[in-house]
Amino acid sequence: MMHRWPVRVYYEDTDLAGIVYYANYLRFIERARTEWIRELGIDQTRLKVEDGAVFAVRRVEADYLLPAVFDDQLTVLTQVTRMTPARIELEQKVMRADALLFAARVTLACLGGDMRPRRLPAALAELMRS
Repeated sequence: MMHRWPVRVYYEDTDLAGIVYYANYLRFIERARTEWIRELGIDQTRLKVEDGAVFAVRRVEADYLLPAVFDDQLTVLTQVTRMTPARIELEQKVMRADALLFAARVTLACLGGDMRPRRLPAALAELMRS
């Protein structure tokens, strides 16, 4: 399943050169992951309170391919590429129409209340597989 999330580039997202500041791509993909999880019907606050489970970014591998500029309408694509009992690996892309601007491979770790790795809750893993 591919999740799509639209984002518009605001002036505050750009640097002195007028292009999107590199760290803001990480913000864009973080927001897209949050919206993807929300659209799956998962309340992350309730997940933390009831199951003691939270997600932490374990690894990001990013490629900056083309610049985005003020007022661009972008789309962040998110797709699960691999799941283990305690990790989710995602591919995320930032597109402007058909042009690939940014690509990232992100590994999320599921952590318990003690901040140690734990298994993904079974219902959550099932939703992410569908």
